[in-house]
Formats: sequence, C-alpha cells, structure tokens
Amino acid sequence: MESTNITIMFLNWLMGFDRKVLILAATAIGAGFSMIAGIGPGIGQGFAAGKGAEAVANDPGNGKQINMIMLLGAAVAETSGILALVISLILLYGNPLVKADGAVIILMGSAIGAGISMIAGIGPGIGQGYAAGKGVEAVGKRPEYQSAIIRTMFLGQAVAQTTGIYALIISLVLMFANPLVGLL
Repeated sequence: MESTNITIMFLNWLMGFDRKVLILAATAIGAGFSMIAGIGPGIGQGFAAGKGAEAVANDPGNGKQINMIMLLGAAVAETSGILALVISLILLYGNPLVKADGAVIILMGSAIGAGISMIAGIGPGIGQGYAAGKGVEAVGKRPEYQSAIIRTMFLGQAVAQTTGIYALIISLVLMFANPLVGLL
C-alpha cells in the first residue's frame, strides 16, 4: 500500500518537469546503459589475448601467425562494443525522440529501452572472444591448418553476433520507427 503511494508520488514529481527535460534525462540514462555491452568484448578479448600469450609461450617460432589470428579474432569480438557505442552516440547527438510527438512516458521508456537493448551485446562479445581464443590455441598446436581454423573461427563469430544485431535493430526501431508511439 505504502509502495503504491511512493510510486504515485514519484510519477507526480516527474510530471512536474518539462517534457524535453524528461526525455533528455531518459536519453542520458539510455546512453549509459548501452555502453554496459562493452563488458562482453572486454572479457572476450582478454580471453583471446590470454590464449595468444599461452600459444606463443608454447611455440615462440609461430608467434607472428598467432598474434595475427589473435588480433583478427579480437577485432571481430569488438563489434558489439562498437554497435553499443553507435547507439550511445545516436542517443546523445541525434536522438529523434526528443522532437517526437507522443506520450512523454513512452518516449522516455523508449530512450532508456534503446540503451538497455544493447546490453545483449555482452553475450556476442564473450562468445566471439572465446572463439578467437580457441582459434589462436588451435593454430598454436596445429599451424599447418591455419586457414581452415581461421575460416571456422570467423564463421562461428559471425553466428555469435546475431543477438547483437537483433539488439541493434530493436534499439533503432525504438528510436526511429517506434510502433508504440502511435498506439495511444
């Protein structure tokens, strides 16, 4: 009972602010949430680098090949972080919700939701980094199969990115083609 009163008091307090201020505040929160996705690439790239160091320690003569594969795999693992950065920058510098018509609470939720959606990039970042690490490890053990290993690593990383792309699509829809705005 008391929590309901607190919720109503909070909503009434929010509605005391200007419409644009509320949407800008929600945009700032969404931009911050979006960058949480960077956790995934950070973990994945760290794993790939660790496996690279391990592979070079076991086969120092193959270090140049191992480093190249580690860097290629880690670069692919960064895509989720880059997508999250793009959404954060759109929210900060070109958020169309600021000038959109519609209920302010829906526009605020859409700005925050666009950022939260990108958190899904944690999974692809970790998965792609794991694939990169295993690719580096495999080339360290069997350098004669390098091209086949790289091909398999890239295929696996491409599939692992799909949920990150889904998150990007939802974020873009929330900002540029939000079907919820026209429902009221």
